[in-house]
Amino acid sequence: MVRIPALTTPEAAPAAVRKLLDGVQLRLGRVPNLHRTLALSPAALQGYVALDRALRGGALSAATRTRIALALTERAGADYCLSAHIHFARTAVGLDDAEITANRNGASNDPTADAAVRFATALARSGGAVCDAELAAFKAAGYGDEAAIEITALIALHTLTTTLNKLARLEVDFPVVVARTAA
Repeated sequence: MVRIPALTTPEAAPAAVRKLLDGVQLRLGRVPNLHRTLALSPAALQGYVALDRALRGGALSAATRTRIALALTERAGADYCLSAHIHFARTAVGLDDAEITANRNGASNDPTADAAVRFATALARSGGAVCDAELAAFKAAGYGDEAAIEITALIALHTLTTTLNKLARLEVDFPVVVARTAA
């Protein structure tokens, strides 16, 4: 049962965040419950949108960011976020079911992406205290410090959304997928 209800419509949002929600509407074709719930705190929505936008312009491709999101949200046991990311993995990024399954398991069928997903999973699991070998494997796949820092920021972004998912018990407004694991 939902514990923190989302705004019923984007128009019900505080004036300070309506423009942000309009941008979400343009980009996604709708305003998902996550964004309508974040809008209850203009500061939280502004921070989320700013970080998400910045990372979309970073060194990591949309496919790599999505693969990492699938691994992190599965690990967190966040059904809302996992459902959303699987939907976007299929519709916006074009990942197939075999790749989505690999990502949910903390890996990838693409060798370069596999290094990023495994590094992100290790980084999240260890709270940043990866061993030298894990960082070296990531860099051997062609990634640099910029990508490592962006993955750190992705973990922060997904920690925000998965934690809100569990706190609010967001109503899933995507095809529902249930996480197999929980941290």
